[in-house]
Amino acid sequence: MIKTALITGAARRVGKALALHLAGQGWNIAIHYNTSEGEAMLFRDELAKSYPHQQFAIFRADLSRAEEVELLIGQVSLTMGGLGLLVNNASVFEPATLGQTSAEFFDRQMNVNLRAPFVLSGNFARAFQSGVIINFVDTRIVTNQSSFAAYTISKKALWEFTKMAALEFGPGIRVNAIAPGLTLPPEEKGEDYLWKLAEKIPMKRPGGLEPILATLDYILNNNYLTGQLLFCDGGENLGVTN
Repeated sequence: MIKTALITGAARRVGKALALHLAGQGWNIAIHYNTSEGEAMLFRDELAKSYPHQQFAIFRADLSRAEEVELLIGQVSLTMGGLGLLVNNASVFEPATLGQTSAEFFDRQMNVNLRAPFVLSGNFARAFQSGVIINFVDTRIVTNQSSFAAYTISKKALWEFTKMAALEFGPGIRVNAIAPGLTLPPEEKGEDYLWKLAEKIPMKRPGGLEPILATLDYILNNNYLTGQLLFCDGGENLGVTN
């Protein structure tokens, strides 16, 4: 497999952690960003300094714009000579109940969280004969809570797409999904916010980034795994504890 990975939303937070982890394992990284250009450039330069024999490049695309999504795989392939891994990590996570959700709001959630991975995955499969696709969903997909209605629906659909893509793109391309739970606090909140939420889940603590990185490794190393959803949520998908 070509050891080059495209990670959407790789300049910050979970995407950045995934990129740094893979770089440490010898991967070349295509760092996608939308508005975080300064952070993306700085991160690229840091990686290049730490791993001078590997290739790192940044690519801007607004995942809410279909025409920019359509071009991304080709741009990365042209610059980096092919891809072996696509990680659909980037998403928009905005609160609104069903009753509060406008058509414009719904479209934004769907375009970034579902349409972009759908298009990128299809273009990846058409361009390359082998590789791995990993879609980031959310532990919320097992619930019907509507506080983030459009977001949750988009992630439910992304999981269904994961299974469909695994069936169509095999055997050369494996497609799996990761469902994080309490990983990082929102930027405006601290760690205590996650610990309070964790009181209601079986493991009684936030997971942080390590469970996600371990699951990434598991998917990459298990070459018979496809069409599967791996929860990294401390049992949150099982329901609320007493």
